[in-house]
Amino acid sequence: MTLKKEEIPFNPILTFLSEDNKEKIHQSALSVLEDTGMTLQHDGALKLLQDAGARIDEEGVVRIPSRLVARAVSSTPRNIPISDRNGNHVMDLGGRRAYYGTGSDLIYAVDSEKMERHQTTIDDVARAARVCDALPNIDFIMSFAHPHELNPQRAYLESFWAMTRNSAKPIVNTAESRHDLSEIWEISKILRGGEEALRQKPFWIHYAEPISPLKHPFLSVDKLMFCAEKGMPVIYSPAPIAGSTAPMTIAGHVVQGLAESFFGLVIHQLKAEGAPFLMGMGPAVLDMLTSQCSYNAPEYLMAYMAIVEMSHYFDIPNWGYAGTSDSQIPDQQAAFEAGLLTFMASMAGSNLNHDVGYLDFGRSGSLEMVVILDEVIDQIRRIQRGIPVEDESIGLDVIREAGREGHFLLHDHTLKHLRSTQWRAKLINRQGYEKWAESGQNSLLDQARIKLHKIIAEHQPQPVPEEKAKDIQQRVAQFKAS
Repeated sequence: MTLKKEEIPFNPILTFLSEDNKEKIHQSALSVLEDTGMTLQHDGALKLLQDAGARIDEEGVVRIPSRLVARAVSSTPRNIPISDRNGNHVMDLGGRRAYYGTGSDLIYAVDSEKMERHQTTIDDVARAARVCDALPNIDFIMSFAHPHELNPQRAYLESFWAMTRNSAKPIVNTAESRHDLSEIWEISKILRGGEEALRQKPFWIHYAEPISPLKHPFLSVDKLMFCAEKGMPVIYSPAPIAGSTAPMTIAGHVVQGLAESFFGLVIHQLKAEGAPFLMGMGPAVLDMLTSQCSYNAPEYLMAYMAIVEMSHYFDIPNWGYAGTSDSQIPDQQAAFEAGLLTFMASMAGSNLNHDVGYLDFGRSGSLEMVVILDEVIDQIRRIQRGIPVEDESIGLDVIREAGREGHFLLHDHTLKHLRSTQWRAKLINRQGYEKWAESGQNSLLDQARIKLHKIIAEHQPQPVPEEKAKDIQQRVAQFKAS
């Protein structure tokens, strides 16, 4: 369970930017919005901006004055409460609270026994949701796969229903357009028991993004405005690629990403002031040697940390990343890169961190990696509990009683604090060589595979109530692609 801020005695903080740095990035992003401008392909959003005082030239370039950005920032909620499918309050997005989940729409899944990959199907979506439902440190789910066998215009809706059937955890969903997103919303009203109940206790957050550099297409903005209308939380996070669709330099990369996210924020808040919004950016880096787009380059990590710090600067909930690797298989590189990114996201206080288990530059996924990272997250959360420094934890009387000639092994103080102080690994090896050899000489990947197979064989998620499931299944079956 994630600790609330007031329960953490001292929360270690990772930072890359000074206050002056943050203000310079802020002012530079405002300059991009007000002076350079961006293109927008949505008449409704154009009218909102024009009526609010934005300038639109004859070429359709929109320039937003800084006062509109300031107004949008001030009206955005500082915390977004999220419930699970059953209406239980499980996440508070904002502050420095960190939550973790899978990513969406992977085109391959990796078999860790054969180290081969296959194209993903709807069964992969359902399997991933069921596995995540069983893992205590995976807080939310995404599809983790794109169902290649389905009509693309039905794929997102079918994936949402597969996730909903196989896990009660919150969902970050994707959609092609307002058409299928609206159907997801209708289904959600059935699950929650009505529109107002869904607004009060949302169990999903929608993910939308513009096109870098500086373009906001109709479908992305239309989904953004739909979520504002309905009061559903939405992420508007660009994915500018340094050296390709954004400046090569880290500061320039972050400025552009911040400006693009803010452009969406202004539209969103003009449509419905006070509607829940998450800012962010996917700061991918084009490797000029290999032409691959890296998720784990050092420059990616620094740009990511910077945009998280900017979200704290404005006190707006943020969209983040954790648990990814550029390795093609779940190997030593994967464990190192995924663990490092997850630790950094936690120490930076990133809020809603997705893509746990991603491999191969975001093309493949491994459920064994998700299982491993569930344990990594658990250990990081133990570290984040901090160090209580008080009379009881210092234990001067205990040192006096057991010191010099005694020992602490059987002291009441040791027994009292043993379980609350020491974290217990379930997959990671804490045995000596002899016991490890006797127990089968399993690697971490072996242990994860054993646990994964056990979850798949035994875990049964709480089902959707039968009458609701029947109504929803009928809606999904009758959905017609636009």
